[in-house]
Amino acid sequence: MSVATTRSLLDVLTDLFFVFDADSRLVEWNEAAVEVTGYTDAELRSMTPAEFFEGTDVEAVERAIQEVLETGEATVEAALLTADGERIPYEFSVSKLTDERGVPIGVAGIGRDFTEERRERERLHRREQTLRAMHEIIADRDCPFTEQVEALLDLGRAVLGAEYGTLSRIRGEAYHFEVVSADDDAIEAGDVVPVSATNCELVATRAETLVASDVARDVPGGAERAGYTEWGISRYLGAPVFVDDEVYGTFCVYGTTPDSVQFSEWEVTLIDLMSRWVSYELQRQSASERLQRQNETLDRFASMVSHDLRNPLNVMQGSLDLAEETGEPEQFDRCRRAIDRMDTLVADLLVLARAGMGLGETTAVDLGTLATRCWETVPTSHATLCVETAAVVRADETRLQQLLENLFRNAVEHGTTSDQAGVPLIITVGDLDGGFFVADDGPGVPPDERDHVFESGYSSRREGMGLGLDIVKRIATVHGWDVTLTDSADGGARFEFTGVTRPG
Repeated sequence: MSVATTRSLLDVLTDLFFVFDADSRLVEWNEAAVEVTGYTDAELRSMTPAEFFEGTDVEAVERAIQEVLETGEATVEAALLTADGERIPYEFSVSKLTDERGVPIGVAGIGRDFTEERRERERLHRREQTLRAMHEIIADRDCPFTEQVEALLDLGRAVLGAEYGTLSRIRGEAYHFEVVSADDDAIEAGDVVPVSATNCELVATRAETLVASDVARDVPGGAERAGYTEWGISRYLGAPVFVDDEVYGTFCVYGTTPDSVQFSEWEVTLIDLMSRWVSYELQRQSASERLQRQNETLDRFASMVSHDLRNPLNVMQGSLDLAEETGEPEQFDRCRRAIDRMDTLVADLLVLARAGMGLGETTAVDLGTLATRCWETVPTSHATLCVETAAVVRADETRLQQLLENLFRNAVEHGTTSDQAGVPLIITVGDLDGGFFVADDGPGVPPDERDHVFESGYSSRREGMGLGLDIVKRIATVHGWDVTLTDSADGGARFEFTGVTRPG
């Protein structure tokens, strides 16, 4: 093969080819060497290895050449210095050249640009470090859940270069910031904004991850939302969080600077992984809390059966013994009252058991119509129902009926002031922002007792079991509603329910 043919083949190589003679002068090279280094053929001729490198790389290359002369071959990584001063990372494979007598006459080698390869290794290394950090966060069982979530948000922000990270809970039309990671106090945990102002509404509605490196470009109508116009959220990546197969809220990171380059598949996967862990933990907590409530209910049942039912049974047994001895009608009356009491206790126990169960199917329920139907089942000889709502709410109709019946019964049983005055008690069901209320014009509840009225066993009546408002609280909770007790406009009790979802 001719020298010209050999040179032509070498010029086809995209890798660098070079030959240095025994005096370390460059005597052969290919076209790639000219293109990469930026030197002309005339400039390359007789250049030494040291002229192509600087700093510690010169020492590394000189050691490699010495190793070649001793062992026959070597490999070295060093940054090639171009004529323009650019340093390009290369891997050089070098071999010794000898004459027919075996005497070294120089070295030859190939240089391979591994810039992309190195970058890929660095990317993989950073991803490995990120996954390791994520594992350390979620594996720390002694760390409170909120702190774990905040640490995940910190990590997500660092990887994506975002200013904010949040775990939110969406209740109806309200967006609750539960955990916040941010460089400033523009948003804080506990803040509540309209969900319609956020990109998270789209995540919750679609139940899928939303990827938008430029909100104005990637999200239809995104530039019209308050999150963009008022808060400047221009870059967003958020994933849904699920509990009991329903969207709980979102896990998201976002910033105020749009990017022409879309989030990478790795970045999207990372946020998805984090959101799934958060979903798992919230689901586990929900199941644990549900089990705890069930255990508490069982304990409550055991106490009621052993104590509350035993008392009327003892009364009935004693009265029957006396009736057998004396035949007095009064003893039979006492037996009937004991039986009525047991019937009430059993009914309350059944209601409590049902309230402690999960929701059935939720449907669109006409609140006013249901309230009127519930009113027919409550002893209300001295009370009047006033329906001031035409709202339709999404609820388990059976549970909502239990809630209203217990509120009506509670109002009637405790509305003694209006009754004693000969004035009918008025109970009102009406609308409020994000929900509804049930109020009466009775004596109300003293402020120092309002924190306790929803506790099981609380009752202002000696013969009561104190289950009614506990049942109300349970039913509201399983629906995801908040319930508060305050004064009505007439000084009575007013129970407000918020976070109520409307159909459509």
